[in-house]
Amino acid sequence: MTDQARPRTVLLRGGEVHTPADPFATAMVVEGGSVAWVGTEGAADSFADGVDEVIHLEGALVTPAFTDAHVHTTATGLALTGLDLTPAHSLADALSRIRAYAAARPTDRVLLGQGWDETTWPEGRPPSRAEVDAATGGRPLYASRVDAHSAVVTTSLADLVTGLAGRHGFAGEAPLTSDAHHAVRNAAYAALAPTQMAEARRAARARAAELGIGALHECAGPDISGEDDFTELLRLAAEEPGPRVIGYWGELVTGPKDVERVRALGAHGAAGDLCADGSVGSHTAHLTAPYADGSGTGNQYLDAAAIAAHVQACTEAGLQAGFHAIGDGAVRDVVAGVRSAAEALGLDRVRALRHRVEHAEMLTPDTIAGFAELALTASVQPGFDAAWGGAADMYAQRLGAERAATLNPFAALLRAGVPLAFGSDAPVTPLDPWGAIRAAAFHRTAEHRISVRAAFAAHTRGGWRAAGRDDAGVLVPGAPADYAVWETGELIVQVPDDRVANWSTDPRSGTPGLPDVGPEARLPVCRRTVLGGETVYAAP
Repeated sequence: MTDQARPRTVLLRGGEVHTPADPFATAMVVEGGSVAWVGTEGAADSFADGVDEVIHLEGALVTPAFTDAHVHTTATGLALTGLDLTPAHSLADALSRIRAYAAARPTDRVLLGQGWDETTWPEGRPPSRAEVDAATGGRPLYASRVDAHSAVVTTSLADLVTGLAGRHGFAGEAPLTSDAHHAVRNAAYAALAPTQMAEARRAARARAAELGIGALHECAGPDISGEDDFTELLRLAAEEPGPRVIGYWGELVTGPKDVERVRALGAHGAAGDLCADGSVGSHTAHLTAPYADGSGTGNQYLDAAAIAAHVQACTEAGLQAGFHAIGDGAVRDVVAGVRSAAEALGLDRVRALRHRVEHAEMLTPDTIAGFAELALTASVQPGFDAAWGGAADMYAQRLGAERAATLNPFAALLRAGVPLAFGSDAPVTPLDPWGAIRAAAFHRTAEHRISVRAAFAAHTRGGWRAAGRDDAGVLVPGAPADYAVWETGELIVQVPDDRVANWSTDPRSGTPGLPDVGPEARLPVCRRTVLGGETVYAAP
């Protein structure tokens, strides 16, 4: 083999390497796009003269790159490059930010905002149509709520959608939900220049790389971002350096033609945000009992029969299926539907596809047992609890404190053997993998907390397993060389509470340590992200 054809080799040494292959590893050799060796400093000497490059880590931590298992990439980029209303502390502040943004972008065909949350405002209500009309001078504006399941829009944007008032989810001056929301969002995105969309996709992938994220599960669909956005994102990810994109297309599959269409789009599965319901914050999550602050039980977009038909068609085609389900009614329907498909096709055949459920927030002991029985992956977002959990915040306002305390039961899922994959649902909550690990380890309901080690696994290997790959998300010989280098403090073994057996916290156990992610700790800072042996981000 000539030198030109020989894979390039790199030795990283003098740090800490998080690997199950050696709990005391301080060095790693990468050959081409794969990990070739991990071990201790003494053994690294034998590689030093035969590699193309030696990287001195100077005590830095090397981990597998993170996988964010639920992202809306273009929308995340539009939030990064557009109007972020998350910091707004009141209705008046939100309107002021909209007014300033409109003045600063006089040539934009449509103004985009995201992230308002009226439950944190003293006024306790969202902006009215008249208020956003005044703030923008009548220009088209689409501003989605923090959960992205409702939005306020200006009259000029609403007028672009024929028959909007007759669509489900239109209620006069109230924020748009359901079909009305989807139609206006599609109109807003259609008005954007292609260059603005491309800029947003690049911005989101660049931000992910800066955070040590090596893979994004894009959760797209006809009512979310559209086919053109989905295929353009996959093309961009294939052609330009940056985080890998695994695409899911959220549309019902009923037969071979639908399967062919999903595959022609380049989708990994007919899953992601194929919505069985909506969200708690927008009162559209499907509940089995009414909301505590209203009379309804939310929206049932899919019943158990439709879910069963989708899972059966996908399973027969060898295609991964999945659903967005948040409320206990929606989660119940998903379990019932997948179980019906298993009864028709055989349990082992359904389990083998690792069908997935996004969010899965309101679970019961019965539905948790159903997830375990059916080998459903729970694709969950710890940032939701950090943002809205607790005794007085949004979940408690919408559901009452007792029901709110049952949400996001990560510990119970792990005890039942349910696979977890962590994500952000960005832009709903930001791309922030270490923040998600902190949120899971310090869940606002103590009984739902899991160890930092378990949370880390869910945000690295868990995402790859959710996509059907068991060889990635871990640094062992033969695995893909997808890793991140971190500036961090002392490594420790952090467990939920003192009821956990303390053998794993003893250094003699050989359990690899991880950074302290406690509420007061400084979270690690990414210095380099490498995918397939190629650097996609290096800190200045």
